[in-house]
Amino acid sequence: MAAVNVLAPDVGMSRACASLRVHRTGVYREDARRRLLCPLAVVRLPRPAPPLALSQTERQTLKDVLCCERFADCAPPTIYATLLDEGTYVASVRTMYRLLAVDGQTRERRNQLTHPAYTKPELLATGPNEVWSWDITKIKGPVKWTYYHLYVILDIFSRYVVGWMIALRESAQLAEQLIADTLAKQNIAPGTLTLHADRGTSMRSKTVAELLIDLEVSKSHSRPHVSDDNPFSEAHFKTLKYRHDFPGRFGCMEDARAHCQVFFPWYNDSHRHSGIGYMTPAAVHHGHAQALFEQRAKTLDAAFAANPIRFKRNCPQPPKLPVAAWINPPKKETAPNEKTSNCTLN
Repeated sequence: MAAVNVLAPDVGMSRACASLRVHRTGVYREDARRRLLCPLAVVRLPRPAPPLALSQTERQTLKDVLCCERFADCAPPTIYATLLDEGTYVASVRTMYRLLAVDGQTRERRNQLTHPAYTKPELLATGPNEVWSWDITKIKGPVKWTYYHLYVILDIFSRYVVGWMIALRESAQLAEQLIADTLAKQNIAPGTLTLHADRGTSMRSKTVAELLIDLEVSKSHSRPHVSDDNPFSEAHFKTLKYRHDFPGRFGCMEDARAHCQVFFPWYNDSHRHSGIGYMTPAAVHHGHAQALFEQRAKTLDAAFAANPIRFKRNCPQPPKLPVAAWINPPKKETAPNEKTSNCTLN
């Protein structure tokens, strides 16, 4: 193989292999194996500067223009157009962007106001009348652009609607009246309730805030533009508006009130809610859920005793009762060695 490599540069690889009676494939294979075992260091020469590139002096001049006090808050197209209007050409817009990218200045260069950082609300309810969620939704009136405002206060643990009202407008005074009446009707002790809402004008009004301070009720608000911070009220409104008997429009406010007077008793006393073990909100709110759960368990035990094979010899259990209701539960922290320990146990 060495003789072929010596002769090949003068006469060519084909003639060298033919004269020495060696197959070219063997020569190529040996050469590839040698390169694999002893790779040659590749030395990359520095890329020469393009002939049209700016010189170092021109680059510094352009950088001084881009970063001067006059143009520090301007985008390259603005700088380019302004200089052209003044009869000056320094560089193209693309060159300006390229030079700014080298120094990491291609982000927003103007002074911008930033939104304040809002704390994510984390609320826990382990029983009724610990955390309420309230909101206002619009329902359509008889003609276009006419609406009625439905105020609803919901207990997040039991999903029980503790108070509601329909009005022609959204008003802080009406919200104050509804909250005060609902607190009195539910006999809420001072310092035991948290009232959560979004950041609507009525929710953040001074009137409502002063009422909650007087009644010693803690208040909580959702973050702006985050619908997940008030999920219970949003889900309740969906249940209301997606019912088969919910009309497209109401003829008058009396029609809307009459509809709600039928809907809310059904929702509290007859609706089986999946989030509370398919109990009714009234059963959970008033403390009857445990007795119903035991009755369901006895019924399932009797069915299992009568025919265990049908249940594959596993006694069925009724849906679990709620233990806690969270608004934004904290994320669980995974231990660093948790994955390792699981692999070890398996």
